Amino acid sequence: MERPRLRDIGVGIGTIPTGEYNAITDVPGVKVGHVTLVAGDGPLRPDAGPVRTGVTAILPHGGNLFRAKVRAVAHVVNGFGKSVGLPQIAELGSIETPILLTNTLNVGSVADALVEYMLEQNEDIGVTTGTVNPVVGECNDGFLNDIRGRHVKKDHVFAAINGAATGPVAEGAVGAGTGMSTFDFKGGIGTSSRVLSAADGGYTLGVLVLSNFGSRGELRIDGIPVGREIEAAATRREEDGSIMVILATNAPLSCRQLLRVAKRSAIGIARTGSIASHGSGDFIIAFTTAGQEAAYPDRRLYPDERIAEDGSFLMPFFQAAVDATEEAIINSVLRAETVVGRDNNRREGIPIDQVVAILRKYHRI
Repeated sequence: MERPRLRDIGVGIGTIPTGEYNAITDVPGVKVGHVTLVAGDGPLRPDAGPVRTGVTAILPHGGNLFRAKVRAVAHVVNGFGKSVGLPQIAELGSIETPILLTNTLNVGSVADALVEYMLEQNEDIGVTTGTVNPVVGECNDGFLNDIRGRHVKKDHVFAAINGAATGPVAEGAVGAGTGMSTFDFKGGIGTSSRVLSAADGGYTLGVLVLSNFGSRGELRIDGIPVGREIEAAATRREEDGSIMVILATNAPLSCRQLLRVAKRSAIGIARTGSIASHGSGDFIIAFTTAGQEAAYPDRRLYPDERIAEDGSFLMPFFQAAVDATEEAIINSVLRAETVVGRDNNRREGIPIDQVVAILRKYHRI
């Protein structure tokens, strides 16, 4: 039986309604693709396995991103991480490739494959124009995966990009989330969305997370201390960990406004129990599909529509970012099946029946 999402057990975060799929793909044009790699069992044989890893691709739109760049920002909550491409996002305010997520030691090879993909799509790169800025985020899946083996290859990256689709998004132990752990349970990929009211413009905001952080006792679900209720079964305390947050919207936000919205995702992370520990890599990449930028502009000035600089117009985006991030993280845990990996290390899927009983105990459902 398929594991439930948070709303399947009767809990919805906040009051803003979700999109059709309650996923980042509710933002028109956004696509997600996964490649999941699982092979071998038993003792770790460095460079050989067992393999519990993968790659996830987020495409802001289905066209050529180098020729139609999207406005974007990057925000670092805690910088113990190895992401690629964030400085140029911060400098120029745009993204020109798919966004890829994988494990820490695969960042270089995934970035290399992404560059190859973009060169195949754009014969002008490095010839009549400049280079390209690959965007790759990561978390460490070494507890379950032979991370030293760097098993994500060029073909896997191409398959994730070419297989990206709109509609429902697979969550939990899939793609980049295959070997990740969250709150001492299995974690990984999670997603959620919010659709603002017609009075607030009717815009959509979606979040996808790669979650890999937290100790069991810290876990909160909609404010309920679920982790403390089941902490006795914890195997060890997780001091550090990481999360990648990808936030998308179709609202015409300026880069500065988009950064303000992106920063609110950190509040959603904190609501679930994270403190952004000393050794954590907590990164937020946000983009808007509105106002795409041409690689070769044909005029000096373009009209730039954006949301008015007024709290009553911007605060619904803040709320949507907080709520969607929180719900995406919880979905990443609820949807993740138990995984046994290297050296028979084990991450259990969170016990759904126990979670439901705890939420009932606190009169949340």
